Amino acid sequence: MAATKIPVVTSFSILGDIVSNIGGDRVEVTTLVGPDEDAHVYAATPKDVRTLTQAKLMVVNGLGFEGWMQRLTDAANYKGMLIVASNGVPARKRALDANHEHEHEGEAASDLDPHAWQDPTNVMIYTRNIVAALSKIDPAGAAVYQKNGDAYLCALTELDTWAKAQFSQIPEARRSVITSHDAFEYFGSHFKIRFLAAQGVSTDSEPSARDVAMLIRQMRQQKIKALFFENMSNPKLLQQIANETGVTPGGKLYADALSKADGSEPTYLRMMRFNVEQILAGLKKNQ
Repeated sequence: MAATKIPVVTSFSILGDIVSNIGGDRVEVTTLVGPDEDAHVYAATPKDVRTLTQAKLMVVNGLGFEGWMQRLTDAANYKGMLIVASNGVPARKRALDANHEHEHEGEAASDLDPHAWQDPTNVMIYTRNIVAALSKIDPAGAAVYQKNGDAYLCALTELDTWAKAQFSQIPEARRSVITSHDAFEYFGSHFKIRFLAAQGVSTDSEPSARDVAMLIRQMRQQKIKALFFENMSNPKLLQQIANETGVTPGGKLYADALSKADGSEPTYLRMMRFNVEQILAGLKKNQ
């Protein structure tokens, strides 16, 4: 273990967990947007600025997710290393329509879907990027970071294999799911599941009555009964859809944030397994 732990700041809870797994006892990780909190509407505090001034490494997701990042690094006059964990990920484009054109500030500058962590194979890329960054700022710990990274890659491979086996139980034609906001396109593309959402990529947008009505009509026509809330979203919209379609919502999904440490999904690996189990149960209702 390093005599003095390397201070690392991560932008949100999922990245914080990944970095902690790789860094182990050699790093001290501080996460700006914590568990069950919404990074789409984050606003930096003076405490966050002070924390960043002391960090040697800042890890962000990228792909337009942290629209507030430049303002924060400027305010902190940050001189440390900054890495974008998603570098190298095959990014997905997002479709912006009139209903979603008022996405949260910062995200509007990007036409990329930032939720790449919803595909475990993308998190393998995150892992390699984080191993490289930690090894660069702390060469003495490079072997430790590589070993921890390799172990985490094995866990991600196991997760991915297991998830594919779960979804193989459901015919692809019946794999349609309704969620609060459009955060599961990477998940859907990788596991061949169609996700529909009235709200856009950011939770800081309001769907139109027309879009909600279209979604309800589609649910009725296609007999979609897999309907889910998210841990950091207002359930009012989906409750309206549930009331109008007579579909009972399934359990809560974790999209952009982990649960708190004493909750059921405090790590990325547990979050993904939980989401797979919840979605699978919902898809079985579509049969």
